[in-house]
Amino acid sequence: MYFTDRGIEELENRRGEEEVSLAWVAERLREFVDLNPDFEVPVERLATWLARLDDEDDE
Repeated sequence: MYFTDRGIEELENRRGEEEVSLAWVAERLREFVDLNPDFEVPVERLATWLARLDDEDDE
């Protein structure tokens, strides 16, 4: 198990039954980066990866 899995598991356990929009997630990511600018690159990479999941060109 990766260290990050603990945070992912907590997220799933606490909020896994909720439904949110991607606009809500995007705003939370922006808030996180504003508070933690050192994480701008990893958050950008995650957002880009999520945005392109269905792109056939990336396969």
